[in-house]
Amino acid sequence: MHDLDELRLAIAGCRKCRDAPDGGPERRMPHEPRPVPVISSTARVLIASQAPGMKAHQSGLTFNDASGDRLREWLGVDRETFYDRDRFAIVPMGFCFPGYDAEGHDLPPRRECAPLWRATVMAAMPQIELILVIGQYAQAWHMRDHRQKTMTDTVKNWRATFFANDIFPRVLPLPHPSWRNTGWLKRNPWFEAEVLPVLRKEVERMIA
Repeated sequence: MHDLDELRLAIAGCRKCRDAPDGGPERRMPHEPRPVPVISSTARVLIASQAPGMKAHQSGLTFNDASGDRLREWLGVDRETFYDRDRFAIVPMGFCFPGYDAEGHDLPPRRECAPLWRATVMAAMPQIELILVIGQYAQAWHMRDHRQKTMTDTVKNWRATFFANDIFPRVLPLPHPSWRNTGWLKRNPWFEAEVLPVLRKEVERMIA
């Protein structure tokens, strides 16, 4: 199924995590799913993230929060450009907000989602030239053997994948832009100094 309108409708109607969850009824999604991926026939840049948060669930816009503000700053784009699906596709590993754990943190992406949808979605967007791979779950799926033991090592090794001749679309691993990673950014100033200029230059070229 590669007709994008049909694919979008099928994803919007998906309720597997609620009605037939992996692991049995006790693993049921605790709220009504609201898939929020942005699938495009023209965008050259794919933002492959983890899972939407509560604000995205409420608004229907992924990265509609402080994490999104930081990500847009990293990319060097404004909100209007970011949400222009002719320029950016945004496909998290889990399409819906997964809920909170006992400590009030977002749960990991639902494990039903990627096996069910991701290969189909990627096949439907053959024009993608650059995948921005945000966080460990997206890195595990998109980078496979090129992923390092830790997220930090994976991002530090960004040149090996970004400049590899045998990887297409090209892949650029990024940390999650969550405020929870502010400490990580302070401890790793090389990210802002080395990675962000390359990221912004590539994004500017591809969305022009």
